[in-house]
Amino acid sequence: MSRQNDVAPVIIIKRKKIVKGGGHHGGAWKVAYADFVTAMMAFFLMMWLLGATTESQRRGLADYFNPTIPVHRISSGGDGMFGGTDLETRAQQGPATPADDSDESTPNAEAETESFEELQARLNGLGGESPVLDQALRHILTRQTDEGLVLEIFDLPGAPLFENDGDEPTAIMRQITLVLSQVFSMIINPLAIEGHTRTYTVVQANDPRWVLSTARAERIRRLLNEEGFDPARMARVTGHADRRPSDPNPMAVRNNRLELILLRRAPIRD
Repeated sequence: MSRQNDVAPVIIIKRKKIVKGGGHHGGAWKVAYADFVTAMMAFFLMMWLLGATTESQRRGLADYFNPTIPVHRISSGGDGMFGGTDLETRAQQGPATPADDSDESTPNAEAETESFEELQARLNGLGGESPVLDQALRHILTRQTDEGLVLEIFDLPGAPLFENDGDEPTAIMRQITLVLSQVFSMIINPLAIEGHTRTYTVVQANDPRWVLSTARAERIRRLLNEEGFDPARMARVTGHADRRPSDPNPMAVRNNRLELILLRRAPIRD
């Protein structure tokens, strides 16, 4: 026989692992399920927070954790929301000093926008200081437009700003005016006041909408002056009746509002 026939064949034995019942996946489904439950918990927590806070409070929280908010230059070095000085102290100090040495007659549009952002942040950051102030801030929304910084003050269901659908301010409206007069002292921009009303279902011989919207704007002008606002900064006081509703429902109380506009002194360039 040949030499090749003398070599014993190599036998390879393989063990086959038999898994009964389909086995398991090492608990990977538990991790996925835990992630799903955590995400749902976070979702419902966020929904609860959105329902339990006002728009002003949410903006204040967002601005508080935003590191891009500028710090006022005349801060006394404290660690509070107002950079070390409260509103009354700021009011006594007068208007804020501009960021650069440029002439006030030629304001810079970018610096003016930053001043508006700072004012918004500080107004929104007032939330939580007192229950009365929290109630007042529920009626205020701010936004920047090409015209300037708009502070919208509006009625809420069951919480009107004027008594008996007239022009006599409620206690909450007087509190709002006090806060705004102090905030307005931080800058020197001129102010415009515009009054708006809701639509009335009953047609009256003497349509109250135009008179009422103008009377409310005029009343706020007088209240601001009583709190120390410089009358020379008042640019205009107008009433628009129900011609510019903010709510699609023309009879919604949300349309009863005032818009106080800190007008830009520097034009925005494209």
